[in-house]
Amino acid sequence: MQGPVLITGGTGFLGRHLVAELRSRPNPPVLRILTHRRRLSDGSEGIELVEGDICRFEDVVRAMDGCEQVYHLAGFVSRRREDADRLEEVHVGGTRNVCEAALKTHPKKIVHVSSSGTIAVSRDPVAKDETAPYPWELISRWPYYVAKARAEMEALRYAREHGLPIVVVNPALLLGPGDETGSSTGDVILFLKGQVFAVPRGGICFIDVRDAAWGLVAAMERGKPSERYLLGGCNWTIREFLEQLGRLVGKPVPTLEPPFWVARWSTRLLRVLYRWAGSHYDLDDVSLEMAYHYWFCDWSKARRELGFVPRDALETLQDTVRDLLSRQR
Repeated sequence: MQGPVLITGGTGFLGRHLVAELRSRPNPPVLRILTHRRRLSDGSEGIELVEGDICRFEDVVRAMDGCEQVYHLAGFVSRRREDADRLEEVHVGGTRNVCEAALKTHPKKIVHVSSSGTIAVSRDPVAKDETAPYPWELISRWPYYVAKARAEMEALRYAREHGLPIVVVNPALLLGPGDETGSSTGDVILFLKGQVFAVPRGGICFIDVRDAAWGLVAAMERGKPSERYLLGGCNWTIREFLEQLGRLVGKPVPTLEPPFWVARWSTRLLRVLYRWAGSHYDLDDVSLEMAYHYWFCDWSKARRELGFVPRDALETLQDTVRDLLSRQR
């Protein structure tokens, strides 16, 4: 009989869809979730909750004990430079705890969830694959991606030096239904609120969160240890992305495509004007800067080795918008 499957971060956006994906399989395994929460909001039959913190080694060991498979998703999304130390603690320190716990408990396989942004980001519209070097020159300004890259490197180091059976998966921006905190769908929310006044000169890659969950299971089943797998769903310029959104919700798309320095100062002015009006303008400097880069990725390796085929991007965008609008009612 198969032992429990541990999921760290199982109550997050991707984690909840991973739980649903695993529970939909024939003869689903018992799922064990390391979480701060004492209970889940949905049905928890076949799920063991282990209350604990990814940053506490003893909690991770206790959660992993007896598990044959481990999905490590735990982390948090922040574009704030002030969160650099906490991002390092959770992502890099948490990954180290998972790897050290695995040396004690000996799971058969670990899927470490990283981000396409550790590989596939450029100033030019070029789709990067897993052979691309870490773009430190670019991501050094964005603590979230620095932490994700360093965590990924830590996982691969343990695989190389200790023989841990670790597979790294790098999903693109997650869209789709169920993003309760808006951590992934914030750019769509910004457009729906009418706070996009110009079009950044960059590009985006996104993936349906349900396809990403499927890809994680495929990586557990067929992924090769010490390998990385990019998961993407489409590569669109920001203008293409906004035009598709505009068609779905009947909103016009701005015609202006200012250079970055103009957009940066205009955004800062808008924040002041919104504040004077007793409101809040949600676009921050880091998100704006990121939108002037290209996050295109090539997921052909996942297609070849994992059988990964994403759904139509318009379906994902439509389901994202429908879900977000339903939450506003």
